[in-house]
Amino acid sequence: MSTAAAHTEPRKRRVGVIGSFVWDVLHGRDKRSVPVEEWGGITYSLSALDAALPDDWEIVPLARVGDDLVDRARLFCRTLRHMAPDAEIIGVPYPNNRVELRYLDDERRTEHLTGGVPAWTWLGLKTVLDAARLDALYINFLSGWELDLETTQLVRAHFTGPIYCDLHMKIMAVLPDGLRVAQPLPHVAAWCECFDVLQVNEDEMQMMAPDSMALAATAMAAGVSCLCVTLGKRGAVYVAAPGFERLRDLPPVRGHTSALSTSPRGGSGALGALRTGLVPSVPARVDGPGEPTGCGDVWGATHFSRLLAGDMLTDAIATANMAASRNVEHRGASGLANHLRGELILS
Repeated sequence: MSTAAAHTEPRKRRVGVIGSFVWDVLHGRDKRSVPVEEWGGITYSLSALDAALPDDWEIVPLARVGDDLVDRARLFCRTLRHMAPDAEIIGVPYPNNRVELRYLDDERRTEHLTGGVPAWTWLGLKTVLDAARLDALYINFLSGWELDLETTQLVRAHFTGPIYCDLHMKIMAVLPDGLRVAQPLPHVAAWCECFDVLQVNEDEMQMMAPDSMALAATAMAAGVSCLCVTLGKRGAVYVAAPGFERLRDLPPVRGHTSALSTSPRGGSGALGALRTGLVPSVPARVDGPGEPTGCGDVWGATHFSRLLAGDMLTDAIATANMAASRNVEHRGASGLANHLRGELILS
């Protein structure tokens, strides 16, 4: 072996991220008389991935940002330690997504959307997906239209690694004045077929099924290995398919790469005895309501990061609960990755 070969760094594994960069304007978050403006959307997920991924993984955002904010988005990405050196945010000639949020209480809010980067087409996404050389894929629907069902099905058919999805704004419609309102999700089973691990909150679940077990039955029959329903301050409920304890247990029938799939169980529709549980949250260390923005995004990205690291399912959920609680203690996505790592940032 040559000296150069002996000192070659091992290839880092790569997690792709599909979601929208959003510029938030927040009202009523505290008693301030002026609104607070800052990054939102996928920046919370990117920050949590940066904090929770092991060092042998790197982040590859598959993201397009409006020309009005693309330079600021690139600057944000440069603050993240796990960002792949070849990652590149794509600028597009549209006004970027901007959301005005008005908080009604600690967890409830209204949202008004302006601008908006269009959905990916399969032709455009396939080129980017192939070039990214991914080992895993994290999808968070933050506009709600990043991918339509047909494109998502093509992603599932084309990509052989594990796919994590937070359905999030896929459950929301946008009225003519920009107000986002909940709406039932059509073709629930078809959407579930596209993902290995699926995340929803209680409100989103109600737009998909009468209760968590009804949704779990649909999801597991469609091939989902784990459904997680986040419960805010109460933690998270999970339903896991038989034999699923960690990410390497994904069934090979779904076409996953051998490095992450060793489970002998066959037939993605085989239900057997589902395993369920509640992992309680930990209280945030704040006086007052704290900052709820982005908690679900931080939860999901942390959960997937720890599954990619090889953690057991319940351990990954417990870590995600802790990260979401830590997020409540921080305002905005700037500096969030450092805060989630527990680092003291001196001004």
